[in-house]
This record gives sequence, structure tokens and C-alpha cells, in this order.
Amino acid sequence: MAYDYDKLYGETRDALGEPTAIFVDFFDQLEQQGVRVLDIGCGQGRDAIFIARKGHRVVGVDISQNGIRDLKEVAARENLPIEGVVADIAAYEPDRLFDIVLIDRTLHMLARQERLSVLGRLLNHVDQQGWVLIADETSNIDDFKGVVSEHPADWQTDFSRCGNLFLRRPDA
Repeated sequence: MAYDYDKLYGETRDALGEPTAIFVDFFDQLEQQGVRVLDIGCGQGRDAIFIARKGHRVVGVDISQNGIRDLKEVAARENLPIEGVVADIAAYEPDRLFDIVLIDRTLHMLARQERLSVLGRLLNHVDQQGWVLIADETSNIDDFKGVVSEHPADWQTDFSRCGNLFLRRPDA
């Protein structure tokens, strides 16, 4: 981790501000209720908390102990269905399938091969009719599309613009 987010989270509540607008729009329009969401690189939970408040079950993963601590405190205080996991996403292996995997400006922090490997591994944990929602550096999106095209599952690109890539896994 090049930047010390753990230190930032230890010193500043809600350090990264409000949930990411494009994800807010997505979840505001989502008709399904109670979906299983994996938030990779969740930090203090700016997206995870918003999503859980909408009635979804969230697993938030981050390397920052302070970030996960803050996430769990809010979840406990508000009785939100959030599980916080302290883990390095480069080695993290989900133990279940999810309806949505959300990756908000996290993959660009990894070296190229590592970020592509992480994305490839996460694609294996998206259930049928599930989504992968990515916000990252615009320059990384073509690489991400390459990983998706090489994945054995069928994927459809729902949205790709300005560093955002939303993918859907249709029925088998």
C-alpha cells in the first residue's frame, strides 16, 4: 500500500467522504432486494454502509485495520448487515458467491499483473446474473476488459466510460 490509508483512517472519520455517485445511482435503480455484495478495498465503508442501508448484505474487505474497525462500528451501531474483513486483496479469496462485486478505485493501487490477477480471481465469485462494478483509472479499463474476455464465464458490458466498467454475468 503506497499511501498509508490505515494512518489516515486512524486520524480521520469518513476520510474519503460520501459514497461514489455512480454506485449510488446504480443501487438507487437496483430493483432486487437483499443482494449479496462484496466491496473490495472498502476502507471505512463509504460505499458499503450506503449499500447496507439500502437493505443489502455486504462483505467489506480492506487491508486497513482502522478502516474495518470504523466500518464495523457503524454496522453495529445501526444494526447493518455488514461483515468486515481485514485482508490484503492481493491474496484474498472469497469463500462464497456474490450478486455484486464492487471495486471502487482500488485496483490501480496494485502493480499491473497483480491487479489483473485479483480481478480474474474475483470474477470467479460472481453468481449468475451478477454484476462487477469497477471505478478505476481510465488507463486500466482496457486491461480489465482483457481479463474479462479471457474468463471462462460469459460477461456482458453494461457500461464503460470515464474509468467506470459495469459488467453483468448472464444466465448460463
